[in-house]
Amino acid sequence: MEYRRLPHSNLEVSELCLGTMTWGEQNTQSEAFSQLDYAIGQGINFIDTAEMYPVPPKAETQGATERILGNYLKKAGNRDNLVIATKVAAPGGKGDYIRPNMALDWRNLHEAVDSSLERLQIDTIDLYQVHWPDRNTNFFGELSYQQIDENEKLTPIIDTLEALAALQKEGKIRYIGVSNETPWGLMKYLQLAEKHNLPRVVSVQNPYNLLNRSFEVGMAEISHREEVPLLAYSPLAFGALSGKYLDDQWPEGARLTLFKRFARYTGSQVALDATKAYVELAREFKLSPAQMSLAFVNSRKFVGSNIIGATNLEQLKENIDSINTSISPELMARLDELAQVYRLPCP
Repeated sequence: MEYRRLPHSNLEVSELCLGTMTWGEQNTQSEAFSQLDYAIGQGINFIDTAEMYPVPPKAETQGATERILGNYLKKAGNRDNLVIATKVAAPGGKGDYIRPNMALDWRNLHEAVDSSLERLQIDTIDLYQVHWPDRNTNFFGELSYQQIDENEKLTPIIDTLEALAALQKEGKIRYIGVSNETPWGLMKYLQLAEKHNLPRVVSVQNPYNLLNRSFEVGMAEISHREEVPLLAYSPLAFGALSGKYLDDQWPEGARLTLFKRFARYTGSQVALDATKAYVELAREFKLSPAQMSLAFVNSRKFVGSNIIGATNLEQLKENIDSINTSISPELMARLDELAQVYRLPCP
């Protein structure tokens, strides 16, 4: 396992990060503990969660994932060896039940951090991330930006940064990150931080996989030149790039079998055609489709860590083994050829 320092921080994170959003919905606490034991045993030191988790989000289970992780940290006594990241929910996204009058302002951020710390049973969050923007923009697969000139409800980014600065001074968070951000949003965070001597964003957590390389269009150059590495989520496109949903297969207990609402990577013919092409290419090179897909993300220079998830240990083992898979120049050329044939099939 390789470790990478997130620039402008002293966080050394494993090249793979353990995602947790199935814990409390598809996975029990016992299963989550087994995943943590195995992942940490393989060298993973970076754990990512969110106050909204598990997914799909709903009031009855909100916070369960953080609570499970907190129970593990208390039982294992290894918190100091790990980098713990979590996220604050913004308005919209069907999460307004979390707090009344949701916003990314001082009150909401302080309430959110205090609740997360309590559930996680820790004193400080290593990386605290804004889960999605509090403004009208494109995220979660939305296209066609809609301009709103009047009555747009939003929290100014400067207000969010000032609240995060206060939490940092209080010792409740160490570093900040953003998630599901746009090029404009990330640059505005950086600009305001520099101008007003406020905390600097050290990471951006956006989707990135062979079916969704949209990060490369406007964000990758910012990531490189401004030193804000990507924490890549959905590297297997909700598991679709493993090939398990091809030919109208719906494995029992799989996420997209259980929750048909998540159709981002399976809801169009072009998505299915692209997935089949990548799966066939992996098999041509005698590679596991899942491991090839993960190894592609691992190889990107702008990636700080690749967030993997699993619902069972067999999947987790295969995913972690992707660090032993390399993308040859020939294979990369073929992947890029397919990317030209199937241009951003699932943005």
